[in-house]
Amino acid sequence: MYRRPLQYAVRNILSVSASKATLGKAVDQDGCLKALVVAATIPSSQTQCRILHSSRQLYSVKETPQATEEEVGSFTKLIEALGFTGPLKYNKWKIKIAALRMYTCCVERINYDDFFEKCSLPDTLNSWFLVAQLHVWMCLVRMRQEGREGKYMCRYIVHSMWEDVEQRSKIMGIDAIHRKEAMRSMTENFYAAIFGYDEGILSEDTVLAAALWRNVFNRQCEDPQQLELIVEYVRKQMQFIDALDGEDLLLTGEVKWRPLVEENAQSILKVASPTYNDTGL
Repeated sequence: MYRRPLQYAVRNILSVSASKATLGKAVDQDGCLKALVVAATIPSSQTQCRILHSSRQLYSVKETPQATEEEVGSFTKLIEALGFTGPLKYNKWKIKIAALRMYTCCVERINYDDFFEKCSLPDTLNSWFLVAQLHVWMCLVRMRQEGREGKYMCRYIVHSMWEDVEQRSKIMGIDAIHRKEAMRSMTENFYAAIFGYDEGILSEDTVLAAALWRNVFNRQCEDPQQLELIVEYVRKQMQFIDALDGEDLLLTGEVKWRPLVEENAQSILKVASPTYNDTGL
């Protein structure tokens, strides 16, 4: 008998809440209608709402051509995921020798005295490394466009650079403790500089100038003409390297650099095609 009063009370509560909900919906609908009527009566000059345009029509978008990646098998993907290098288009020893030659071009074919003089850089090991890593980075940018073979070559270009830096520090008589600290600092600065240079080469000259000011000049350049000179040098050098044949670079590693200061900086110099025998030498 105690259930009937309880059921009656629950029914009353449900009926009252349902009536309130219905009334609330009606009030909301009336409010919306009144708002629409008021909005319609307001002049268009006073309304600040944006008109949304919706359409189901699909427009064709012009896609930017992307470099197609080389298709590799599942086994090659597996061994490369484990840290090994799969089969390449060219012999790995040829690519290693070409990488060593390309790094040698970054070291021996650059007039460092011009950079020290024109950019007011001190004649130290660190200044030499900053100029060398700039040219190494330009080679890395160019070789990364050559697929898996180019990436494999980039690895040994960087390896050759660190081997050379360590040998030069030993010849200069730097002890092991300071040499280890200097190598650690150079490694951090190198990879930080790569990110800055990559952003700068894909952006405006101001972004590239900021990256060069932080890394090459070590934030101590007070002459804007020096900064403009090095920005122009990087732009023209990248334009020149991009015009070189990729297969020749993979097999020979020969790179000729344009001078730091030249009269007609916009012209692209066509160099003679390098010659090599069947062994890549």
